Amino acid sequence: MIKDQIIRLELIPGQKVSENRLAESLEVSRTPVREAFVRLSQEGLIDVYPQRGSFISLINEEYVEEGRFMREHMEIAVVKLACSHMPKDHLQHLSENIVLQKNSVKEKNHQRLFQLDEEFHQTIFSGCKKVRTWQTVQNMMVHLNRTRMLSLASELNWEMLVEQHTDILAAIKNQDAGKAEKLMKEHLTLVNIDLEDLKTQYASYFK
Repeated sequence: MIKDQIIRLELIPGQKVSENRLAESLEVSRTPVREAFVRLSQEGLIDVYPQRGSFISLINEEYVEEGRFMREHMEIAVVKLACSHMPKDHLQHLSENIVLQKNSVKEKNHQRLFQLDEEFHQTIFSGCKKVRTWQTVQNMMVHLNRTRMLSLASELNWEMLVEQHTDILAAIKNQDAGKAEKLMKEHLTLVNIDLEDLKTQYASYFK
């Protein structure tokens, strides 16, 4: 839950965080919060300074690029595989997901759209029996995901995002691996974040 709050920017980069206050807000004891802080520190999302306290880490541009690199290569490989290994129930779930994405665009709910975007890509990995690969990619993407959330909040071309998901699903259904690869490359180019622009708008968020 704390990690989700960090990625959704409910806990902003550089913000000081208190184990006591988070324990109270989550209605748990300090022990699981302390354990969560340790894990989040290991993942580079919380910085702990002796005598000063714990702070939400600033966004590291090198980590953003590394996450983008990992995602691009894994997503392209998996979408090609999906063209021959996608179960019908997963295809149905992808179709339903896109309907919900369109509703989120109408409602201008960027946090819900981000969640649905994640679920869409996760479903493709799951359908190809690559769940652990997805988890590995996600662990690499925590800093990238925060920049994606910033970009969605700035109203990235949401309609184009959903349209590309629709086209990717059509290519998977048609078992057209070549087209699916091309569409995924274009899609990942769209969601690549202009870091310089974001660093100008949110200078205090970046390392």
